[in-house]
Amino acid sequence: MLRLFKTPFRKQIARLEITGAIASATRKRVLEALKTVEERRFPALLLRIDSPGGTVGDSQEIYSALKRLREKIKIVASFGNISASGGVYIGMGASHIVANPGTITGSIGVILRGNNLERLLDKIGVSFKTIKSGPYKDILAFDRELTEPEQHILQELIDTSYRQFVQSVAEGRNLTEEAVRSFADGRIFTGQQALELGVVDRLGTEEDARRWAAELVGLDPEKTKCFTLEERKPPLQRLLSRESTVASGLLTGVDWLEFELSTSGLPLWLYRP
Repeated sequence: MLRLFKTPFRKQIARLEITGAIASATRKRVLEALKTVEERRFPALLLRIDSPGGTVGDSQEIYSALKRLREKIKIVASFGNISASGGVYIGMGASHIVANPGTITGSIGVILRGNNLERLLDKIGVSFKTIKSGPYKDILAFDRELTEPEQHILQELIDTSYRQFVQSVAEGRNLTEEAVRSFADGRIFTGQQALELGVVDRLGTEEDARRWAAELVGLDPEKTKCFTLEERKPPLQRLLSRESTVASGLLTGVDWLEFELSTSGLPLWLYRP
């Protein structure tokens, strides 16, 4: 049985974190959390973003859900250590954006990578026979180089995705597309620079963002609390998650490997040095 807090949800601010690379698991969790925010009628949402971006489709679905929700409540995004590429795109779904002066943000653009193992396969004597219905059915196959027509097809795909990104940033920040294109060349920039470019509204901490969200809906920033929406995990998994922080560097590497393998050949809104 769900026990409700004594403080009504309309007197609290919902808080949601988006961390790490954005993929299908992130999308499912975030969409479920946004549905909860709407059902419980929170007046505002504090959206903490600490993400280098991720898959295009998942980022777009989260962005669209935020746009729909902000018609009903105020959404203030707080950019953490990094909010780049798809992280920026998601932030465009918020009503307002706060970033730390040193936040790494930007990287507005699209990247698509495939693996070419042709030379390695030749060395070990492995080859593949492919039967396909059309010349481009195995585009980005890992056992051969791309042809020029294939490169043209993929470039058009990337350019279309890039235009969608630019349009969303222009709409979200009330900028012209020409202005967005002037800095949407894949470069990263700080929160201070993002403020000067019009990508964020204010510089400040997550606490500053929380106070602003409270003020926007007429709540006392000194007394208003956040209700953090967390992913529901079994007790054993929660315990293992806490213990795993000791080896966080190794686990992060494993997570990245899994992400790259699962997204090979997909257009990505992602920054990774």
